[in-house]
Amino acid sequence: MSSTKAGLDDSLRQKIIDMPQVVLDDPSVMRALVAANDRAMGHNIVDLRGIAMERLETRLDRLEDTHRSVIAAAYENLAGTNQIHRAALRLLDPQSFAGFMEVLRGDLRDILRVDAMALVLETSQAEAGAAVERVGDLLKFTEAGFIESYTAQGRSTEADRVVLLRGIGAGPVLIYGDKAARLRSEACLRLDLGQGRLPGLLVLGSTDPQQFTPHHATDLLTFFAGVFERCMRRWLN
Repeated sequence: MSSTKAGLDDSLRQKIIDMPQVVLDDPSVMRALVAANDRAMGHNIVDLRGIAMERLETRLDRLEDTHRSVIAAAYENLAGTNQIHRAALRLLDPQSFAGFMEVLRGDLRDILRVDAMALVLETSQAEAGAAVERVGDLLKFTEAGFIESYTAQGRSTEADRVVLLRGIGAGPVLIYGDKAARLRSEACLRLDLGQGRLPGLLVLGSTDPQQFTPHHATDLLTFFAGVFERCMRRWLN
């Protein structure tokens, strides 16, 4: 008569004895064994070791989730950094203001993965008329005070805040033209164009409502705004 209990084959029993680590490394098998042990002990016995192991397992799962989240965030941050660096370097390539505007219309929008872009400058109406004909749709001229009004939209804003990220129901036609109705989020980058000059604003629009939201970090876009405004000062000079 076999020395094993009914239901446990001799060969299986020997495999478990020879390779116990296989059982220990299998979470499903271990959970089944712990559950069977709990049933065998009855309802009146508290298995403190089992409770401790269950809590440790829960903590381990949480740590693994946190680890995955940290790694994903690190990769996302690295990708964002590379994207902004590429965009900044592309701004430095043009040898003329017309070439600079062409970069804004094409490569820059593609690199930043946005659906619309506009450069808003506060200036006089007389200056605006001639310039709009020269550079086309991308460059917008407005009266003094428009940028402050547009970024605030009835709310108080920090004067030194360079980047504003927000969701929008639709972009204003004045800025985005025929693309306005499809846009759902935007980034507003304030531009300091130098002493004695009115401010500028670079606006990036996206059809994705999650691309620009207030809880996103703005350090990379703040750096990009600094590069952009320095390029603008060079052309304005």
